[in-house]
Amino acid sequence: MLVARRWSVRHAAFLDGLYGRFEWLLFLLRPLVGWIGYNRLQRPVTVVERHIKGAMFDCKMCGQCALSHTGMSCPMNCPKNLRNGPCGGVRQDGGCEVLPEMKCVWVAAWEGARSMADPDRIMEIQHPIDHRLQDTSSWLRVLQHGLRRRRQ
Repeated sequence: MLVARRWSVRHAAFLDGLYGRFEWLLFLLRPLVGWIGYNRLQRPVTVVERHIKGAMFDCKMCGQCALSHTGMSCPMNCPKNLRNGPCGGVRQDGGCEVLPEMKCVWVAAWEGARSMADPDRIMEIQHPIDHRLQDTSSWLRVLQHGLRRRRQ
């Protein structure tokens, strides 16, 4: 999965643009999704989301995706589950203090964010994890609550 994570960060600009188009498609489907029902779609959409995001980003399905804010580097891959930046133990080579063989998730996030359309998005504070949302679809949550990203 490390290979997929590195690829995602290197191609963060492309993936961010792809997500923007996907988000637009989701919002077009919003009336249909509302008619079918969010609860009814939760299981099948979560399965699809888990497979796609798991393969591409080593997603942990926290239900509160921050990939578009973190340079396509999933902060839940941090052994300390830090969602708002690195800990004080990042090694000089960019390695994680807990898993030295792994590059710090936040070092990768900064690299990915630099290539994205809005690199300052990484500075937005992420809310603490609501563990009740674990293993649920963040895509449906975006639709249900109308949480579109700001476009410049």
